[in-house]
This record gives sequence, structure tokens and C-alpha cells, in this order.
Amino acid sequence: MSDVKNVSNTKVAISECVASSKSSLLSAEELLSAVGGELLCAGAGEFCFSSVQTDSRKVVDGSLFVPLIGEVQDGHSYIPSAIQNGARVVLVSRKTPEIDSFIEAHGDVAFIFVRNTLKALQAAAGRYVEKFPSLVKVSVTGSSGKTTTKELLASILGQKYNVISNVGNLNSETGLPLSVFNIRPEHTLGLFEMGMNREDEIGEIAGVFKPNYAVITNIGTAHIGILKSRENIAREKKKIFSFVDEKGVCVIPKHDDFASFLCEGVKGKVVFYGPDVDCRISFLGDDGLLGTRFSVCGLPVRLALPGRYNYSNALGAIALSLELGLSPEEIKKGIESLPALSGRSEIVREKNFTILKDCYNANPDSMEKALELSASVDFGGKKILVLGDMLELGEESKSAHEKAGELSASCRADCVIFIGNEMKHGFERAKEVSGKNAQLLYIEGNGQDAMKKACEAIRSASSAGGDNFLLLKGSRGMGLERICEEL
Repeated sequence: MSDVKNVSNTKVAISECVASSKSSLLSAEELLSAVGGELLCAGAGEFCFSSVQTDSRKVVDGSLFVPLIGEVQDGHSYIPSAIQNGARVVLVSRKTPEIDSFIEAHGDVAFIFVRNTLKALQAAAGRYVEKFPSLVKVSVTGSSGKTTTKELLASILGQKYNVISNVGNLNSETGLPLSVFNIRPEHTLGLFEMGMNREDEIGEIAGVFKPNYAVITNIGTAHIGILKSRENIAREKKKIFSFVDEKGVCVIPKHDDFASFLCEGVKGKVVFYGPDVDCRISFLGDDGLLGTRFSVCGLPVRLALPGRYNYSNALGAIALSLELGLSPEEIKKGIESLPALSGRSEIVREKNFTILKDCYNANPDSMEKALELSASVDFGGKKILVLGDMLELGEESKSAHEKAGELSASCRADCVIFIGNEMKHGFERAKEVSGKNAQLLYIEGNGQDAMKKACEAIRSASSAGGDNFLLLKGSRGMGLERICEEL
């Protein structure tokens, strides 16, 4: 860095940044302290950033750009694009002639050197959360159902609090830190979902947000190919309780076989939930694709999301909502005003099809629940199932897809279409147990041609005059929603 003025120890430069950063999400001093950074160039004028991005295409005027280094790409190569789009502060973890040239060419941008840009992003986000000490902090995790539970909580808690939450499922090591930068002074409750696909990811992002109220939906087999066992998954999910103190609440599914383990050693109040666990909640009836009816403190409530698994998600949301002082009337209004969740138990009616669009995510647990729901459905037309690959299952993939094929045989379906490379195992197993009269089809891959073939098979198998039921279930990477577009 011989040709670039290093101002990390220049008190005047830092003091000027601090003095002019009143409108910034973090001041220069706060950011440097949080990330352990070295100020390479203070930038001309006011130190200020009003948003944080790791994708240069999403950078707007006044952004902090954090270039992440992945297995394939190095975000440092996108610094020029980020600056062109308006980045005012840039973190770097490289000291190279190319970085030197960036700094020399853009003297109005503040550059800060850090050892690891991902760790710096998380540290900066954690420091930002600390600026809101009165914020009620709530988090949700689990192998399946966490986004649905989060959305239910957002709708219920929004009846009493000004809620800020993740958009969609931005719940990862990068997604959660980026999401918490959306907290503003007017918000009274932060609600952030936490996901994982590697060891200690929950621990890291829990350390960013430090929730004092947390819900675990279940311990299943999502990402078991990475974590190897449900025991390891439970150990990781439990880390969401790491910062729950004596004043906080840990909400745990009573009937999960890891329930006892999950409540061991937690400091907060443990609240169990599930069917027939809380006498204030009574099950009234399962209306199939129309949802579930139940009562809260005697007040009747209808959950529009179908399936007993979504009723369980609602019970977790209700358990925490009651602990946070929500009334039965507020709970009812929150649940019944919940909008449809795209790709998650979403009911879509198109021409002569009623479609259960559940293709935003898939793992063995959610696949089983979707097939159980499909088995209970009775329609005047045909019942058609489209099952796509479940991804990230590792060594468990073959057996998990075989089980899906076996379960499909009990759904009384007129046609089952298996799509993807792994679903070939499901197709083979379904042929063994379904008998010769079952209409089964296997389509390799997940390209657009595969979707077109699936649509042709669906049209061929459907009844022209009746209301046909169609299930779309598979991992997000399979893109099964394209079938709706093709139809």
C-alpha cells in the first residue's frame, strides 16, 4: 500500500468522520471498533451509509458494500460496480495493487481493511442491534415450518407491536446480518428467522441478534447430509437459546423426541406447545385444504393454511404470543389476516385444477407431511402428485427419496410424476409397492424441458370436466413453480 495514504492512525481523519456521521447507521468510530478495522482511506466529505449490501447489483446511493469471498467468486472484483452504483463505504480484506487503484480512483469513498469480510459483516450487524436496547428480540428456527411460524408471529405480534422481520427467508450467515440493518427507532419488536446449513451457523447469527425470546418448530432431517445426524441438528438448533436470559422465553414442541434435550440448561422460561398441551387452545376440526378450526380461550379461530403441520406451527406462534401479552382477539385477528405464503402450503386455483403449491422448500419431514395431507384429499376429478428432488441430504438421499416414493403409493393418486436426478429412487420404489395399475412417470433433470414434459403428463392424466387436485412438492432448487406457469 505504498502509494495509498493509510489513515488508520490519523486522529484528525477519524474525528472528521465521526463528526460528520450523525445520519449513518453506524458512525466511523462504531464501525471501526466493531470490525477491528484499519481505515485505509477516510473518503472525502461525510462518512455515512444508510444501507448494507453484499450484492453490488443491490447497492444504492449511500450503501456500505461488503465483498464476500466464496468458493467460486471473490466479491472484491465487484467493488467498481458497487462504487458506480453509489457505495460510500467499502470493506476489503485484500491489500493488492488492484485495491490500491480502487482507492486512488475513488477518494470520496471510505475504505476499511478487515481480516474477514463475513465476520466483519456479522460484527457490524451485532453492533447495530446494540443501538436498540429496548427492542423486544424474537427468533425462530427449526428443520421445517420456521418461515411459516415466523410469518404467523409477524401477523399476530403486529397487532400489538411495530414489528420488523426478515423478508422471505433471509436467515443465513449473511441474510440475517443484512436483515437486522433494517431495524429503525420506530420498531418495538424484532422478529428474525434463523436457518443453517453448516455447523455453528445458528450460534454465529444468534450472537449477532441475541434473541431473548425464541421458538424451535421441530428437529427433523433438513441438511442432515451436512450435519450427519438429528442429534447434531438438535445441538445446533438449540444454540438459538444461547442468549435467552431469566426474563426470556424458550418455546419448544412438546411432542418432539428431542424436547427434553432442547430444554436442558436453558436460562429462560420453558414453554411447551403442541396438540392438547395448552388447555386454553382447543382443536375444533380439520377442513382439509380449507385449513383448520380451533379456539383460543373459547374464541373460535380459522387458520387458512391446510395441514396438521401448519396447525402445529400456529400453536408455536400462539404459545409465544400469549407469553408476550397478546389477547385472544389479537391472536385471532393476526391468524385470520395472514396473507397467502407463496410456495408454502399455498392453494392456487387455475381452470380445472386446485393446486397445493408447496415447492419453496423440501426435506424428508415436510415431504411426508405434504403427502399425508394429499392422502386425505378427496376430489371430483383426478389426484396428481408431482414430486421433485429434496436437496442437501448427502448419504441419506437415496433412502429419503425411496421413502417418498413409498409414501406416494398410499395417497390414492391417479398419477405420480417424479422429477429430478434423486427422485429416480422414489420412482423405482413406487413401482415396487404401487402395483401394475398405478400411473407413474419419471422425468430426469429440472430444466425447462422437464417442466414441459410434466405439464403434458398432468394434462393427459387430468379430468377435463372435474376439479383436479395437483400437488407440487420439491426443493426450491428444482423450480417446480414453473409448472404453474406452463399450465
